[in-house]
Amino acid sequence: MGVLWLLAIYGATFVLYAVLPGRWVEGYVCDAQGRPLRYHLNGLPVFAVVVGGYVALAATGMVAWDVFYVFRFEMLATAIGVGLVFTFAIVLPAPPTGKSLAAELFLGRYENPQRGRVDAKMFLYLVGAVTLELLLLSFAAHHVLLFTWAGSQGIVVYTGLFSFFLVEYLWFERVHLYTYDFVAERVGFKLGWGCLAFYPFFYCVGAWFTAGVADPDPSMLRLVAAVVVFFAGWSLARGANLQKFRFKTRPEATHFGPFAQTAIGDGTRRVLVGGLWGLSRHINYFGEILMASGLAIALAHLGAWLYPLYYVGLLVPRQLDDDRRCATKYGALWAEYQARVPARIIPKIW
Repeated sequence: MGVLWLLAIYGATFVLYAVLPGRWVEGYVCDAQGRPLRYHLNGLPVFAVVVGGYVALAATGMVAWDVFYVFRFEMLATAIGVGLVFTFAIVLPAPPTGKSLAAELFLGRYENPQRGRVDAKMFLYLVGAVTLELLLLSFAAHHVLLFTWAGSQGIVVYTGLFSFFLVEYLWFERVHLYTYDFVAERVGFKLGWGCLAFYPFFYCVGAWFTAGVADPDPSMLRLVAAVVVFFAGWSLARGANLQKFRFKTRPEATHFGPFAQTAIGDGTRRVLVGGLWGLSRHINYFGEILMASGLAIALAHLGAWLYPLYYVGLLVPRQLDDDRRCATKYGALWAEYQARVPARIIPKIW
């Protein structure tokens, strides 16, 4: 049953992504002719329809509220298998890049595969977000059914914060077209299997540890701290990405809110050194780590800290790679930026 449920979610998300109306926008990445790639964005309506369908079915008693918790292991095994099949299906038919087959399977060959309305990267992130939300809601429902609302405050706050993160991620879909994933990543095991299996099933690792365990410390202070840390991180991550988006799409703008759009370089090559990007060279990464930490604080279980630790392991190597790419692209400008903004991720520290 879990296999069918997950395949149904994948199928429904794909069909809705392909047919629901949305808006066409230009991204940052260009095609071989130098023209910006165009993307059809409808992630939030798709998310709303699929998640709303689950809520409607559960509210009418047609399915159990905790159905994704009950079949979690079957679904995880299915996601792992589908992710592997997807990896081979999208990598092997593509022209080789010159790397070893193992490297190409992991990193991918296609940079930005698109067909009609369907963009592979956009779909992968969308189906990952939909699946993750369904798991979060189902795990939280299981906890509430066991321990009532009064005994489930931690996981309710955790689910609410995580759901906010997913909804606002899809609300700002266009902004993510200017981030590392769309600029630098190819589509292979890392991105395909990652979005189909790892992203939805590991990101909620805290819920796996706590869905059947009563909160040993339902402290209001802890929950308030979780909210404060989460939104401090969100402000940095979302603010930095929005500032970069504004800088790329409106280069004539002199301010981003209260921040000056200070830049170095000439009209063709410019590097943003003011505002949030003057705090550290990857201030958005620091924000993402803080958000993950806020989610872990909401759950009084050490297992929940695997999520922020994963972000540290992911983003530190990505920072090194991104700095190498920027040094190659901008040359002396990047050296000047590094001199002005020495902190890599954490302001004043590292």
